[in-house]
Amino acid sequence: MSVGHQDGSPPPSSSPCSSRAPISNYYPIGHDQKHPDDRYRLEQDRSSFESQGVLSPLLPGSPHATALRSNSIEMQDSGISSLENEREAQRINRKMDLYLLPLLSLLYLFNGLDRGNIGNAQTQGFTHDIDALPDDLNLAVSLFFVTFVLFQMPSAAVGQWLGPSTWLPIMMLCWGLITTIQAFIWGKAALITTRLLIGVFEAGFYPTCIVYLGSFYSRFDLATRIGLFYGQYAIASAFSGALSYAIFQVSHAWLKPWQLLFIIEGVLTCVLGAVAWLWLPTGPRGAWFLSHSERQFVVDRVNGVEPNAAKYSSLTRRDLVETLRDWKLWFVLVFNICASVPVTAFSVFLPLVVQGMGYESVEANLMSVPPAVCGAVGLYLFASSSDRHRERGWHIVGALVVALGGLVGVVGSVSNAAKYASLCVFLFGSYVPPPLTVAWLSGNTPTAGKRALVVGANGLGNLAGAIGSQLYRAEYAPGYKLPLVVTLGFVGVALTGYVAYRYTLRAVNARRAAIRKSKSAEQIEAERVDSVRHADRKWVFVYDL
Repeated sequence: MSVGHQDGSPPPSSSPCSSRAPISNYYPIGHDQKHPDDRYRLEQDRSSFESQGVLSPLLPGSPHATALRSNSIEMQDSGISSLENEREAQRINRKMDLYLLPLLSLLYLFNGLDRGNIGNAQTQGFTHDIDALPDDLNLAVSLFFVTFVLFQMPSAAVGQWLGPSTWLPIMMLCWGLITTIQAFIWGKAALITTRLLIGVFEAGFYPTCIVYLGSFYSRFDLATRIGLFYGQYAIASAFSGALSYAIFQVSHAWLKPWQLLFIIEGVLTCVLGAVAWLWLPTGPRGAWFLSHSERQFVVDRVNGVEPNAAKYSSLTRRDLVETLRDWKLWFVLVFNICASVPVTAFSVFLPLVVQGMGYESVEANLMSVPPAVCGAVGLYLFASSSDRHRERGWHIVGALVVALGGLVGVVGSVSNAAKYASLCVFLFGSYVPPPLTVAWLSGNTPTAGKRALVVGANGLGNLAGAIGSQLYRAEYAPGYKLPLVVTLGFVGVALTGYVAYRYTLRAVNARRAAIRKSKSAEQIEAERVDSVRHADRKWVFVYDL
């Protein structure tokens, strides 16, 4: 990890790192005369050389500084010199956006389809046809989230061990096969078994993809890409409704509409898993669509010239210990669970909620499309703004305010038209907190091994799915008034919690600034490179807010 510019000012525009480059989290020398709040603002506003893999000198005039400056110049001359401006950096981003992001987004779209298609199937009498009760569906969805949550961290660790390009296709092939088998199940036990297994194999997909994307994109380019990626979760709801509507128009001699739904989506998932196996590179160094200099550029801007970058590139026991001790992870997780209740619940039960607004079963699937599209649009707008302004907390809070207002409209409106419009507003803000939270945690975790575990542990936020599946029970249909009121309470708690979390991180930054003020330049440099404190526990590390 590199440090910021020597004097606290942004590097000149002609440098390889433009104003769009990520901010270094490590504190620069030379702010001792500033007020802590002023130093804090400078830390958040300045640009650094980190995203370009170029280290700004720490101690001008010292032998160490001379060596660092020499290394920086050599790095610029050796391969990064051909990528000296923002246009070149953005060109490489666009190249990765073209070759990498669409396929990963498509894979996650089918992850969402195979997770939520059971709600579409239920509008066609799924549980009745397999000799199960409607409440058995709620139980199966709850148990799905049990395995989905429990296997998040272990699966993310396997992804770090095997490599994302290997583990992602394996997971897809497994859950695609089980989704296909789900078309031929009978009874409550089989329903629960298939959902448990799908939960096991889908568990590590999202965190593995986030870590994978984080190895290609710099920190403040990441949220936009996560937004586009996670937005497929919202699109999955929309596409699932449209696809279900189309499939349910097809009559078959001996297959029911919901069986066709499971077979088509399951087979397509397996096909995409095979495509991913052939397409996805092992990482930036193996990116077949980048030139040698471009690959080196991507590696350097993500890893910087941190002395221990290679050491921490794999999973270690210390990564596990530090993750379990990471207070900021467990602090925000509670509120992430609360904020995720609407997303996880509506990924399954949106067609049923829309159906309760007066639409027929087949029509309800089609009418679930616009609210889901609103969710995808809202997510992209908030995520891109978050990257542009290099800020996470207030963007999450703003999205929760929008969601809260929309949900009040859903609960309080009398007409179905007003409820439906409010539902669109509600979902516009609802999809934002989970992906921005994972981008926030990822950016505040500078070592790859710990980052994989933190992102995996953040998957415990999917416990919200178990809560939501028990809220939206058949007994509350068709209006689901009580579940919506309870969801309103969860959103309100999340709103309060994220405000508190942001101010807590700011207080930690101020305390660390006071520590740095009392230290010499040599002590600050020693803290940066030694291994006494790990990753973000170093007092030279500044949290993004």
